[in-house]
Amino acid sequence: MPPTSLMPSNSLQTPGGNLPPGGNLHSNPRRTWVIPALAIALLLLIGWLLYAWLSKPKPKPATPPLTQVASAPVERGDLDVYLDALGTVTPVYTATIVSRVAGEVTEVRFKEGQMVKKNDLLAIIDPRPYVAVLVQAQGQMARDEAALKNARTDLIRYQNSIKEHAIAQQMLATQQATVDQDEATVKLDQGNLAAAQINVDYTRIVAPFDGRVGLRNIDPGNVVTANGTSGLCVIAQIKPITVIFTVAEDDIAEVTEQMASGRSLAVQALDRTKQHKLADGTLLTLDNQVNTTTGTVRARATFANENSQLFPNQFVNARLLVRTLNQAEIVPQAAIQHNNDAAFVYVIENGTAELRSIKILATEGENSAVTGVTAGEQLVTDGFDKLQNGTKVAVRNAAPGGAKPATNQTAPSAANAGSKQTG
Repeated sequence: MPPTSLMPSNSLQTPGGNLPPGGNLHSNPRRTWVIPALAIALLLLIGWLLYAWLSKPKPKPATPPLTQVASAPVERGDLDVYLDALGTVTPVYTATIVSRVAGEVTEVRFKEGQMVKKNDLLAIIDPRPYVAVLVQAQGQMARDEAALKNARTDLIRYQNSIKEHAIAQQMLATQQATVDQDEATVKLDQGNLAAAQINVDYTRIVAPFDGRVGLRNIDPGNVVTANGTSGLCVIAQIKPITVIFTVAEDDIAEVTEQMASGRSLAVQALDRTKQHKLADGTLLTLDNQVNTTTGTVRARATFANENSQLFPNQFVNARLLVRTLNQAEIVPQAAIQHNNDAAFVYVIENGTAELRSIKILATEGENSAVTGVTAGEQLVTDGFDKLQNGTKVAVRNAAPGGAKPATNQTAPSAANAGSKQTG
């Protein structure tokens, strides 16, 4: 077998042939473009992904939700301004009926709770002892009048005799004194007779004025004393009747000004809850001095009380109508906000809440008369938590009525009644 020729170690033979001299495997041209191609492809992929991410439409920022509020319109009308105070129903006249003579009660002519007229007979005290004294006084007076008549006759006789110098002057003077003495005696008898007659009249106890009789304190057969303390009954005049209440000294000038103008100031009497009107009346007068302890002055109002709704010593809520604001801008109290001493409201215009300062003229019940707004404008009445000037709002319920004019109001809500504010 012929010897194999040795080849150099750096000469490798490949299936495709021999590598050129000085060449190696990594210097293959097909392998040199693969890596750059992959890098370019990777860059293109990254670029496409970046383009796709950047070209994706961004979501629009969410619109903040509108503030939900309630609203009510500004009304134009009349607002009655009242002064509220606690009052006590006081009869015009009250009398404890007592006997002015002592004796046995023989008759009681009234029923408890009865309405009586002036001079109606209420009771009779046994008149017999007093009639007897009256008869004695009449007899005494008749005797003394006869003596006086005789003395006057003698005086005339003496006067004629003195002209003829038939008697002494002293006798005429004595007779004149006798006549004067008898005249004085007759006057004394007249007084005794009148006193006896009065006692007889006192045995018939009559009503001093129209009124209602209370509970009876005495029964027939009881013996009463003259001018006793308990009395037979109590009569109170309830038609008409009055209510006494207080007015703050800060309001005295306004009340007296209205009274001086000749205007009759109306007063309403309400029950304890201020929900029901008991009666209508008018102011009579104010007291003549201020109570320095309370800073108030007492006022008295009169009521016809035809239906007997007012009862003596009853506590009521008195409402004095001081004045009426005509054609004022009226807003509900719920719409008014306060910042220290300033008052303001939020007016809704084109879906935006606009803060506007106002001036409160008067407050009555749930309404206030103000300046700074116009009738028909919508005011925010609820939902002030997130509300600021310029806030976009959505009205959840537009109140159809809004503020109600307070003319002829009779019973404001218990939460707001009893206050009067002026600005």
